[in-house]
This record gives sequence, structure tokens and C-alpha cells, in this order.
Amino acid sequence: MKTLKVPYLPALDTLEVSSVGLVMETKAQREYIDQVNWKEYPYKPIVVFDIARSNQYLYIRYFVKGLSIKAMYEKDDSHVHMDSCVEFFMQHEGDKGYMNFEFNCIGTCDASRRISRTEKTSLTPAEYASIKRYSSLERTPFPERTGIHAWELLVAIPFVLMGLDPGNLPEKIRGNFYNCADDTEYPHFVSWSPIDLPSPNFHCPPFFGEIYF
Repeated sequence: MKTLKVPYLPALDTLEVSSVGLVMETKAQREYIDQVNWKEYPYKPIVVFDIARSNQYLYIRYFVKGLSIKAMYEKDDSHVHMDSCVEFFMQHEGDKGYMNFEFNCIGTCDASRRISRTEKTSLTPAEYASIKRYSSLERTPFPERTGIHAWELLVAIPFVLMGLDPGNLPEKIRGNFYNCADDTEYPHFVSWSPIDLPSPNFHCPPFFGEIYF
């Protein structure tokens, strides 16, 4: 099980979301999404994320470089995992339920509160709107492009959306970070914390790592 410590950077809330990456580049905690868990899907792009927190938000900045890129979904609450996608799953310590936050490379989000892979309650439009996003590719959808591409996505998820009290955060939560692209020329399923299951499945809290505040 992996662990990480989230730095506290209150100044992030004073910046435009498009400028947050400049601060996170040197002051956030940097981690790599580099666990290939299934030999049937050996391809591994270069995937890095920087993570930090402010008073109200958890900030995650993803950087991806690899073969092929795709962004067909432009409306929230859609199947963004079929596109070039990065994800954050989280769980309160001791809870059975969890939340998934999935984003394609242009920032379209699929998020919900879950009991399992099949039992979920999707976010409301207002809850989706509360998630700040900035993509280096802007927000226009496009079909798959071959070749080598690099992109950056920064998201800021409100603590209240995750069921956390910003003024009284727990010592830690559990979670994992992913990169996938199910419906592309190079499908892959890569994680931060390793997963020991026979086939691709990110909905697996027993394999979440520990995220300390």
C-alpha cells in the first residue's frame, strides 16, 4: 500500500485555476502513476500528478505523455473512461462507500458516490459545477489522434463535495489515482497504488493507498 502527504498551500485559492500549476510545480507533492497491474495491457504512458490542498479544495494536477489521445465526451456524467482519462477515487477511513472522480483530457467529469462498481448516485449539476478544472487542451472534444501527445489537467475538488469538513480534516483518507484510455488504439489501465486482481478494475477500495492531510 502506498502513502502520500498532501502539502497545505492556502495561496492556491487566490489564483486563477489556470495559474495554479505554476505554484504546484515546485511546492506540491509529486507522485507517479506507474503500476501496470495486468499483463494483457502492458502499455504505460508517462503519468505524473502533483497534489496539494488549500482551505477549501484538494488540488490535483495531472501530466500525461504517451501514444494516442482522444476526447469524445463533452458533457459531465458521461463515459469519460473511454477517452484519454485520469481518475481519483477516495474513501473515508472506515467507510464501505467511496467516491470516483474521472476526467477526460479536456476536463469532462464523471463522478459519483458509490457502494460498488454498479451501485452509484451521480453528482448533481451544481456539484459538478463546483469542481474547478483547467486543461491544456481547452474544452473542445475531438476524435482520436495518433502519435505522441502530452497534456496537462488540473482539477480542484471541494472538500465538502467529498463529505469532509474543511475546518476539521481527518488525519487521512484512503484513495487511488489512475490513468486509462479504454476505447483507444493503446488501451491501458495504470494505477498509483498497485492492484492485485485478475482483470482491470479500479473500483477496489481494498487496494487504495493512504492519503495524509
